[in-house]
Amino acid sequence: MKKASLVGAFFVSAIWLASAQAFCPTPTDATEVAVQRVVDGDTLRLADGRSVRLIGLNTPELGRQGRSDEPFAIAARRRLEALVAANDGRVGLVPGRESKDRYGRTLAHAYDAAGRNLEAQMLSEGLGFQVAVAPNVGLAGCQQAAERQAREARPGLWKRSPVLKTGQIKASGFAVLSGRVNAVKRNRGGVWLQLEDSVVLRIAPNLLGRFDMASLERLTGRQVEARGWVVDRSRRKNAEQGQGRWLLPLTDPTMLSPVSDKKL
Repeated sequence: MKKASLVGAFFVSAIWLASAQAFCPTPTDATEVAVQRVVDGDTLRLADGRSVRLIGLNTPELGRQGRSDEPFAIAARRRLEALVAANDGRVGLVPGRESKDRYGRTLAHAYDAAGRNLEAQMLSEGLGFQVAVAPNVGLAGCQQAAERQAREARPGLWKRSPVLKTGQIKASGFAVLSGRVNAVKRNRGGVWLQLEDSVVLRIAPNLLGRFDMASLERLTGRQVEARGWVVDRSRRKNAEQGQGRWLLPLTDPTMLSPVSDKKL
């Protein structure tokens, strides 16, 4: 494999949306790789055997172990397959600052021949949600802009708002939720934003430097939107009585915002 500018390196797709051409900067250090197959909307299997989890994008889950496919899961996989196929089965990869996830998958951004970010393209078409997990947050802003376009145009997942109210959470897993902040507390475990209906948002101590504490405190009494992977704490053996049942760890400031600042 070689490192080089991707412009003109291989076939450029004509199926990109004209309005979604340049959300994120063109990379200068992408490595061209061959894709064996698209596993799902945010995961690639490379010809060299590596699995790649795309940074900044979370697409609906395909059905496994008897579970049904989530809405738009198949559409997301097919769209990523089309984007890869349009570039002759090759993409440019730029690894994240953290290069592996807990499953051993390579964490990287993927690009087409013209240096356009594939995650941003998927987001702009409403086929996934923008996520940001430190330290791999370099493209969080431009990917957030790509999702904002989808929210305004309402394709795919945004045709009907996927945002859940706190009282609608029924299971662990990824969610975009909205609720009112009843209290903001800080202790050795980090910062805790207590929402309605037994939902708690947590910022771990090692991530507090990424957030502005004064801004967090001003959220008390306000309606916010948060996103991330919800955990059901009632299933834990050491669950404490009186704790909010649903815990959503916040990993970056882009994962939290006042609802009044967003167009839903």
